[in-house]
Amino acid sequence: MTARGFGLLTAVAVAGLVLSACDLSMTQQRKLRTYAPSSLWPDGTSARVLPDNVVAQGDVARAAAAKTPPPISDALLARGRERFGIFCAPCHGAAGDGDGVIVAHGFPAPPSYHIERLLAAPTQHFFDVMTSGYGVMFSYADRVNVQDRWAIAAYIRALQLSRRATVAGVPEAAEKIR
Repeated sequence: MTARGFGLLTAVAVAGLVLSACDLSMTQQRKLRTYAPSSLWPDGTSARVLPDNVVAQGDVARAAAAKTPPPISDALLARGRERFGIFCAPCHGAAGDGDGVIVAHGFPAPPSYHIERLLAAPTQHFFDVMTSGYGVMFSYADRVNVQDRWAIAAYIRALQLSRRATVAGVPEAAEKIR
C-alpha cells in the first residue's frame, strides 16, 4: 500500500467515524412543550410553578439600584442630557415643554415638565414613570438601563431648575452677564 493510498483510506475511515456519530438527537430532542400535558408530574402539566421565595438572578441588585439615586455630578447630567435627547425629546421636546416632534404627527402631547404638579413631584416619580410607563407613555425599562433612567431624571430636574433660575439665585452669574 502506498502512502497516498494509506492517506486516502485514513481519510475515508475518519469521515466514516465522524458521519456515524451524526444523528438527529441534537436537533430533534424530546422535550416538554409549555402547557402541554405531561405524565411526568402528578398534576399532569409540563409547566412548573416556581418554588416559594425564588428571586431571579440580579433582581435584588436591580431593585436596590432603582431605589437609590446616584450622586449628582457633571458627568451624570451630561449623560442624562444625551439620553434625554435620544429617548425623551421626541415626545417631551428639547426643553421639556411637551412639544416634541411626535405631537406634530398627531400623537397626544405629553405634559410639560414645568407644570406645578411635576415641579412638586419627587425625582423618583420620573424614574418610576420611565420604568413602568404612565398614561399613553409605555415603559422604557427594557430600553433604558437603571443608571441612565436616573441620569435622565436628574437632567429633568436640571431643566426644571433652569426655567426658574434667577440671577439673584446665582450671584457669580451676575458678574458674567455684565
